[in-house]
Amino acid sequence: MGLILFPSDGDNSSPDVSWSYSEFAAFRRCLAEAEGFALSEMRGFGGDRPWTEVSTVLEPLLDHPDDGGDDLSPADCAVILPRLNAIADEWARDSADLLFRQHVEDALQLASVLRVCIDKHVPLLFL
Repeated sequence: MGLILFPSDGDNSSPDVSWSYSEFAAFRRCLAEAEGFALSEMRGFGGDRPWTEVSTVLEPLLDHPDDGGDDLSPADCAVILPRLNAIADEWARDSADLLFRQHVEDALQLASVLRVCIDKHVPLLFL
């Protein structure tokens, strides 16, 4: 069982990215760490810290139900994409760890999905 993120463009040939729930959780924990906070401290992830106490353009992706919930708008995708690419570059440069190599691949795959959402001006869906 898992989830898939894909552009709402009705085109089955558009890229998508999929994870198991545990892989997606690990990916988001690492993204949060790259942004300087622990996801487990945040409301909705076991902690009490409100999202207003952190500043990250990744918030729409991080503070989102694993599946379902609101779509991410093309504007959200446009804000997330540069930071996601920067983090993927950091991970690729700074780590030989196999887990981070997988996170780099996942981040790059998600980046390609975000680009389609931006280019076609369609939302990102979580299923």
